[in-house]
Amino acid sequence: MVNKIWLGLIVIGFLFAAVKGDINTVTQAAFDGAATGVTVCFGLISVLVFWLGMMRMAEDAGLIKTISKLLGPVVSYLFPDVPKNHPAMGFILTNMSANLLGLGNAATPMGIKAMQQLQELNPNKDTASPAMCTLLALNTASITLIPTTLIAIRLNFNSANPAEIVGSTLIATAIATMAAIVADRFYRRRYSKKIPPLSPPNTITLKR
Repeated sequence: MVNKIWLGLIVIGFLFAAVKGDINTVTQAAFDGAATGVTVCFGLISVLVFWLGMMRMAEDAGLIKTISKLLGPVVSYLFPDVPKNHPAMGFILTNMSANLLGLGNAATPMGIKAMQQLQELNPNKDTASPAMCTLLALNTASITLIPTTLIAIRLNFNSANPAEIVGSTLIATAIATMAAIVADRFYRRRYSKKIPPLSPPNTITLKR
């Protein structure tokens, strides 16, 4: 679906440029965008390497485990259909801990691992389970204490105060997370009502 959207945007850009008679504008924009992307990536490397190193130090120091323990009861409430000792729980906790610190690149592999483990628990392999939908919603709208990636981007573009977005980001992500939880609870109730109750086992009556 995303590929179709991008393809549509590219085609629309070419059509408008052709109508204006300035097709070179699209070509120039493509090259400029590629050059800007490479420049931004190089600017992000140092900051991301620093914070990923900090993440590793926090993990070795036990900070991630502490955060995971604090999030444990919350995760158990949000994922009632996942056994507490299942490997998916560990990946979910690590994913949420990394998102709290704004380390989206570090959280992504853990999120993928968690999805793979949740797929093993999924009775219907062709449809996402409620737990998988919950993880996707929370991972998308996670509360972020330190928006590391955004700070790095602002720093790369010579922002006067790159960290001034910390407060607004925290408020925005907190509201988004609450909205995601409310929507998740609502649809979980609807999903549970649609599941037909288990029929009692057939009994055979013996005639005397």
